Amino acid sequence: MDLLSGTYIFAVLLACVVFQSGAQEKNYTIREEMPENVLIGDLLKDLNLSLIPDKSLTTPMQFKLVYKTGDVPLIRIEEGTGEIFTTGARIDREKLCAGIIVDTRCFYEVEVAVLPDEIFRLVKIRFLIEDINDNAPLFPATVINVSIPENSAINSRYALPAAIDPDTGINGVQNYQLIKGQNIFGLDIIETPEGEKMPQLIVQKELDREEKDTYVMKVKVEDGGFPQRSSTAILQVSVADTNDNHPVFKEDEIEVSIPENAPVGSSVTQLHATDADIGENARIHFYFSNLVSSMAKRLFHLNSTTGLITVKEPLDREESPNHKLLVLASDGGLMPARAMVLVNVTDVNDNVPLIDIRYIINPINGTVVLSENAPLNTKIALITVTDKDADHNGRVTCFTDHEVPFRLRPVFSNQFLLETAAYLDYESTREYAIKLLAADAGKPPLNQSSMLLIKLKDENDNAPVFTQPFISLSVPENNSPGTQLTKISATDADTGRNAEIHYLLGIDAPSEFNLDHRTGILTAVKKLDREKQEKYSFTVLAKDNGMPSLITNATVLVTILDQNDNSPIFTHNEYNFYVPENLPRHGTVGLITVTDPDYGENSAVTLSILDANDDFTIDPQTGVIQPNISFDREKQESYTFNVKAQDGGRVSHSSTAKVTINVVDVNDNKPVFVVPPSNYSFELVPPSANPGTVVFTVVAIDNDTGMNAELRYNIVGGNTKGLFMIDQTTGNITLKEKCVLADLGLHKLIVKAKDLGQPDSLFSVINVNLFVNESMTNATLIYELVRKNIETPVTQNVETTDTSSPSSDYVKIVVAIVAGTITVILVIFITAVVRCRQSPHLKAAQKNKQNSEWVTPNPENRQMMIMKKKKKKHTPKNLLLNFVTIEEAKADNADNDRNTVTLDLPIELEEQAMGKCNWGTTPTTFKPDSPDLAQHYKSASPQPAFQIQPETPLNSKHHIIQELPLDNTFVGCDSISKCSSSSSDPYSVSECSYPVTTFKTPVSVHTRLPMKEVARPHTPMKETTTVEIWTHPQPQRKSEGKRTIKMKKSWYREPK
Repeated sequence: MDLLSGTYIFAVLLACVVFQSGAQEKNYTIREEMPENVLIGDLLKDLNLSLIPDKSLTTPMQFKLVYKTGDVPLIRIEEGTGEIFTTGARIDREKLCAGIIVDTRCFYEVEVAVLPDEIFRLVKIRFLIEDINDNAPLFPATVINVSIPENSAINSRYALPAAIDPDTGINGVQNYQLIKGQNIFGLDIIETPEGEKMPQLIVQKELDREEKDTYVMKVKVEDGGFPQRSSTAILQVSVADTNDNHPVFKEDEIEVSIPENAPVGSSVTQLHATDADIGENARIHFYFSNLVSSMAKRLFHLNSTTGLITVKEPLDREESPNHKLLVLASDGGLMPARAMVLVNVTDVNDNVPLIDIRYIINPINGTVVLSENAPLNTKIALITVTDKDADHNGRVTCFTDHEVPFRLRPVFSNQFLLETAAYLDYESTREYAIKLLAADAGKPPLNQSSMLLIKLKDENDNAPVFTQPFISLSVPENNSPGTQLTKISATDADTGRNAEIHYLLGIDAPSEFNLDHRTGILTAVKKLDREKQEKYSFTVLAKDNGMPSLITNATVLVTILDQNDNSPIFTHNEYNFYVPENLPRHGTVGLITVTDPDYGENSAVTLSILDANDDFTIDPQTGVIQPNISFDREKQESYTFNVKAQDGGRVSHSSTAKVTINVVDVNDNKPVFVVPPSNYSFELVPPSANPGTVVFTVVAIDNDTGMNAELRYNIVGGNTKGLFMIDQTTGNITLKEKCVLADLGLHKLIVKAKDLGQPDSLFSVINVNLFVNESMTNATLIYELVRKNIETPVTQNVETTDTSSPSSDYVKIVVAIVAGTITVILVIFITAVVRCRQSPHLKAAQKNKQNSEWVTPNPENRQMMIMKKKKKKHTPKNLLLNFVTIEEAKADNADNDRNTVTLDLPIELEEQAMGKCNWGTTPTTFKPDSPDLAQHYKSASPQPAFQIQPETPLNSKHHIIQELPLDNTFVGCDSISKCSSSSSDPYSVSECSYPVTTFKTPVSVHTRLPMKEVARPHTPMKETTTVEIWTHPQPQRKSEGKRTIKMKKSWYREPK
């Protein structure tokens, strides 16, 4: 019971192992001697592999026949379909199953591996070899000699040697026939317990040796195959003398066991036979039947006399575990006794285990080549271990002798799969020599070893590695094209083509560089210029030759070192500075800017003045020019010198620029009267002169220039009768009305000549004596009258400035009208008393009264003044009423209609409190193409500034200051403003501030309309001065639209 339980448990465990290992068995039946390419079966269908769920297979399903190296397989299998076919090798059942006696079933086994690893399974295929009738039965000898006693009774039987047929079953021996028996002998067939058919010769008639002692016949043997096969032998029967008793064995069947290591000569068994006869008929002879195999006859010896069976040659249980010895005992008679001796050879542990390696991955020269990327559980070989011994002596285990990334997984009782147990790495271990050990369970155990070589195939699984992932190098500029910069190197842990590295430039690499694909040498193929680009950063690539190739990149930073290859560069080839003549000594003239594209000491620039000029100094680092002298434009208008810029390189470079300093005029000269030469001169005026006749011309000069030399003439005193008027521009004194008798005599005019200088205008006053008479008879008397007239005070309305545009409010006008009316009445009354007969003088007084009315050339201003009169009730006598009119107009060409926007701003200031404008001017750098002093100023300052237009032709003696470039500064102020100079930089500033109303307007100066278009008619009692300043929203050409600022200044004084 215990033995059965153990067997059951072992079978269950074996089934579990087979199931878990994916092992299967499949049986097929084939006939021997089948021709080549006969379809035996289809594993895909027979194993239902088509029902395997669809998986993501690395490779298609494959069937691989696993067989021992050197063996010639009897079948082949289509790897893709699993179909099994016969091969050209002969399938011979008798050869495959030679020595098998008991079991008539003959099997041929092979293993098939189903790949890939995702669906791996091992299938054991057993082929049952069916016998065909390919062998004819044969007798042991072609002549069979039989001796029969002459007294044999009828129907006596005598055994004949049996024929042998290697085929089995129906194809074995089935029938015997006696040919030419002569009716004396017959033949019968009996079947032994083992199923063997034995022929027996039957005596059918009485024999008489003396009559005939020998009979010759034929015996035929036939099998049952198709086609039927047969053979014959000659049967020769000799009639012998009588022997009545047959020998008899004590035991008909004897079973003995003997160890296979029994020495030669050892006794196997002792046979015992007896014979009832006596004498010679009782002498028994022992011999082996012809049915005993030749192997048994070779291994065992039978003593013919004693019947002792001994070991003749060493036994081998593995060669044949049992032997059947059919022993015959004969006393010389025709019927020998029969005894069957069954010899069982018992096992001893005399065989070492055998290791059979059947490769799933075909080896190359005995070595398995395996990719290092092989996945886990990759099947390499089927290891079959066998031991010819039996039981425990034949139970074998298999293992490896050391730690390797491979394992043996059992699939059948004596078969193991060698598969990968860990990931492989060619770079760490390139080949493995796996020692397989097989040991049996005998005592003592025997073992065997076998070596299995596995070489790993390198795969491209390692990318190149740069020795420096970040490569930084410095290169001097101005290199020669093709200069080698550095050698870039990378390594690859792979081998062969997988380790061959090609170097490439990244897509961001500039065209100035080249990288040798093979050596990795980086060269500069172009001349490098630090001033164009100081640093280059790009990537380089290392690419191996693997499939697919792997790429690694590194960053290269190339820094270009500076060389002193550039000269200092002035911002302008020529500098023009404009400074006021009142600039203090050591003030700031301007700034020279120099650049050097080089770097470091090579770009450190030092400035100096050439030509040993002591009038000016320049700061070597900042480039600020300062004067060592005081300027006087009237003495020298400009200064010119050269400035040198030199860098600090070892081999220094230098450059020069021309500097011109233009002295800008400042209004520092008062007008000087030339005509009349003095206050004591006089001019004769004939009374017959018509109104409008020029009776005298006042001439004054001003040593300044531009607007500072523009003069305006006004009669500010005398002219009590209002007989004369003066042209503001020309100085022509004309007769206002026809002289009457009362006008004869000396007339004193106080004439003021005022320049238009900025910020403060200057003036001079002179007495102009006009003697109205037909002739000059006594000059001494006239000079005396002039002297006395000078000594007599005269009411003067001499303005310190008339640049403002006065206007009167309502109260002042009322007071003035009342005072004027009273004065006129008194004049009329006195005149009526003195010259009651002179009606023309009365008419003149009435005319003066009418002309004392306020007249303004601008009707809009008149409306504004009337509105102001309602708001102002009391104003001091000497107040100035100013109106500033701002007009904005488009271009005054023929295609555009003028579009004007007017804004009137009143400004009231007492004459004594009029602010002075402080001129704060600091020069700046001019562009090389800037115009000279003959042009006009334009403000480049971010602060608002007034700018003045020229009013005289350029070829006039007293010309104006024309426009300067945009980077120069000019400050303009009216006479009632206070100006201060400030700016974001110390060389360009201007700002005007006003005590009552701040009026800031950045403007651009353009040529002004002629004065005849600006001046309007006015009366001697009231005069209007208009200053037009054209501006536009943004700098434009002179032909573009302009904005106009009109400043109307009207002043009023009471007539005397």
